[in-house]
Amino acid sequence: MPVTKAVFGICGWSGSGKTTLIEQLLPVLMGMGLRVNVIKHSHHIPAMEPPTKDSARFRDAGAQEVMLATPWGYVLSHPLREAAEPSLPELLARLAPADLTLVEGFKQEAIPRLEVWRAATGKPLLAPDDCGIVAIACDSTPAAIDSRASQVPLLALNDINAVAAFIVRHLKLDTARHA
Repeated sequence: MPVTKAVFGICGWSGSGKTTLIEQLLPVLMGMGLRVNVIKHSHHIPAMEPPTKDSARFRDAGAQEVMLATPWGYVLSHPLREAAEPSLPELLARLAPADLTLVEGFKQEAIPRLEVWRAATGKPLLAPDDCGIVAIACDSTPAAIDSRASQVPLLALNDINAVAAFIVRHLKLDTARHA
């Protein structure tokens, strides 16, 4: 049985609102009865505990993996050391079963993606050069969008319900079983 039934990417330039969109989508998608995971790719070293704390000391001492467990949840740290960064399928396999995994980053993966675009960033659209982008969520009117992007649906970035409905429809996710 696949761990995740569907994977959908959220992409865009830094500062466009990708993380905020995912944060707003989660309660809507879960309100539809979907189990949703998120994978965020980052180019920064994550800070989990200060270097002097136990779990950091265990990682520094060479542990293959370190799990920090609390009454509120747990974090699993898997230092790569000299190993290659895991692929998206390898990361998906480590997650709990879900109906949908939203992915921020991993632009080169062959997954459908929604581009988050804001005119204020001053950056060009990614969609004209990326066939994996299946829609654009933007804060501008269609007239303000480059005509080359008219090949994909334009969604209002602030209409979270419409964005969630598009994702569900595009992936043909079954929310009726949760009604």
